[in-house]
Amino acid sequence: MPRPDLTLEQKASLLSGKDFWTTKAIADVPSMLLIDGPHGLRLQDAEGDHLGLHDSRPATCFPTAAAVGSSWDPDVAAELGAAIGREARVAGVTVNLGPGVNIKRSPLCGRNFEYYSEDSLLSGTLGAAHVRGLQGEGVGASVKHFAANNQETDRMRVSADVDERTLREIYFPAFEKVVTEAHPATVMCSYNRVNGVLATQNRWLLTDVLRDEWGFDGVVVSDWGAVNDRVAALRAGLDLEMPGTGGVTDAEIVAAVHRGELAEAVVDRSVQRVLALTGRVTPATGTLDVEAHHALAKRLATECAVLLKNERNTLPIAPEASVAVIGEFAVEARFQGGGSSHVNPTRVDTALDAIRAQGTSVSHARGLDDNAVEIARAADVTVVFAGLREIDESEGYDRDTIALPAGQVDLIRQVATVSRRTVVVLSHGGVVSLEGWHDDVDAILDGWLLGQASGAALADLLYGIANPSGHLAETIPRRLQDNPSYLNFPGEQGHVRYGEGVMVGYRYYETADVDVRYPFGHGLSYTTFETSALSVTVTGDDEAQVSVTATNTGAVVGKHVVQLYVATDAGPVRRPARELRAFAKVALAPGESRTVGLALGRRAFAYYDVELGRWVVAPGAYTVQIGHSAAEIVAEAPITLTGDVITRQLSLDSPVQDWFAHPVVGPLVLRRITESMTEEQAKQADDTPDWLRMVASLPMHQFTRFLAMSGAHLPDDAFAELIDLSKN
Repeated sequence: MPRPDLTLEQKASLLSGKDFWTTKAIADVPSMLLIDGPHGLRLQDAEGDHLGLHDSRPATCFPTAAAVGSSWDPDVAAELGAAIGREARVAGVTVNLGPGVNIKRSPLCGRNFEYYSEDSLLSGTLGAAHVRGLQGEGVGASVKHFAANNQETDRMRVSADVDERTLREIYFPAFEKVVTEAHPATVMCSYNRVNGVLATQNRWLLTDVLRDEWGFDGVVVSDWGAVNDRVAALRAGLDLEMPGTGGVTDAEIVAAVHRGELAEAVVDRSVQRVLALTGRVTPATGTLDVEAHHALAKRLATECAVLLKNERNTLPIAPEASVAVIGEFAVEARFQGGGSSHVNPTRVDTALDAIRAQGTSVSHARGLDDNAVEIARAADVTVVFAGLREIDESEGYDRDTIALPAGQVDLIRQVATVSRRTVVVLSHGGVVSLEGWHDDVDAILDGWLLGQASGAALADLLYGIANPSGHLAETIPRRLQDNPSYLNFPGEQGHVRYGEGVMVGYRYYETADVDVRYPFGHGLSYTTFETSALSVTVTGDDEAQVSVTATNTGAVVGKHVVQLYVATDAGPVRRPARELRAFAKVALAPGESRTVGLALGRRAFAYYDVELGRWVVAPGAYTVQIGHSAAEIVAEAPITLTGDVITRQLSLDSPVQDWFAHPVVGPLVLRRITESMTEEQAKQADDTPDWLRMVASLPMHQFTRFLAMSGAHLPDDAFAELIDLSKN
């Protein structure tokens, strides 16, 4: 209901910020504090900025989304969200701006460290868990950036030109899952255009899809500085503009109402949403337990690292082994990304200190400028810390390569030449190439960006205090050119074409049989696992229940990720070779077995039909697959689904193949066409058994005219009855 005690001017003023981070207080309406970021608070004392250029108050820097994605563990995401919520309450924060669930379309996106995965199910599941954890502490979430925000290049104006099926199947589902299952307080819309329309002014996005289809009833907030036309954005469904504009856009709203160009009811609607959000405003309470949250950051970080390679059982390192630690990142930790999510950590653990606390004989060299080769030659194991600098990947710009710096590659190769065993530890936010040195080393531990406790967490993993359990949330290709977006990213002249369609990430690599260095879902452990007793039961309307038994066949406690994929060729659209449709992470003691149950709803088998404007399950054969990765399937079971019987209404513009395929009309029209043929035409048809395939794509009206030109007579009005039959 509208607030009769508020003037139009007051209501308009509630729909934009007071300054960079707060909203205006009007009458009994309190001011709200909205603060970055998804892996730790970035609370600035001054008016601030949105690009992380100015310092912020100390806060715990937890693992970034790129790392959390590799955990494949909703509990990790939920614990992280809850911890940020506790710190937000201490600071009096109303809304924490996160999580980011955009899809990693290209490994070059400079902001990939803030996103979970190239897969929408994994992203949505982790994003929903983060929101539940955060909002369970009373702090509102802001899932972002809606929608198709998959690059930083020209991000303020570029048009993401993407077909609706691809939006529905790849770029929307993570947002849909978070909105429908976790009910975030706010959704942040993106800077870019979607098919030519700014996201801030896109009614189809913000109202038709987000609200009418998914039932979102919270506040839509702009990304900072994203609003171009305030009145158009309000009409489209954008409630809160951030940051403030000094009252300029508030006055534009008032003027539009007075001119009759904007209904005051539209203003009232957004005001009500903002007023509901102010119900989350609470005074700053409690104190930050710095040590407890640092310990939590370390524990979560150990869940996120991915053991890519481990030949000759190089890892874990024995405490008595002599170890050479090489690389700048061993003493100057790289643990987070740049831009609006940059956190001022409460403390930082360095890997070198943590390794020295574990080992008995540890030496260190920063690089090739000192005695790196000499200490590597003398050590039992050499650990090289490599990766990307913070300046190499950040909000605001994209990368132009996935290669490691040439100096690091040279260092790894020289050290590996003389070392008995060589381990490479990586720190980076987006995928880096392993080519040029991968085969020279014995083990690779990919740490992504693990937060302020990364050094201690990596040491625990290297020495086996913790067992690696991460799995890749994105594919590591052999070449950048192999990525499906390569020819289209980042676009040109204000447009980026999503020409790869639904074939994003592993969906493309597996469908096109492109060799990769490490596939989506890959991850090793210090123990081994087996999968058995796969059982699939079709239930309800094209749904299924799946059970599978996982067993720890090794000698170490470990965590195993059960990955369930669905494969099919059913339906009229091109389907990926397989798609992740369910997963679960289970902890298993040595020798322990556990049966995991996984539910597959209709959407697990469906495609989005753009002609019908809805999700459709095609009748036919499907295969439920269990994989150690998207490329390594270890068990599978076939099923048959009834699916949706689609009878499309016919017209004279419909292709011949649709007429012949119609279950009722098909036999009738084929008989009429055959009866209309001349004797010579009938003979030619008999002599040409593939004639139906040859004319399949012709519109029916064109086909009948070709028949008429050859002497057959089949007038258009002869189809009226058949068209009516196709409607039933």
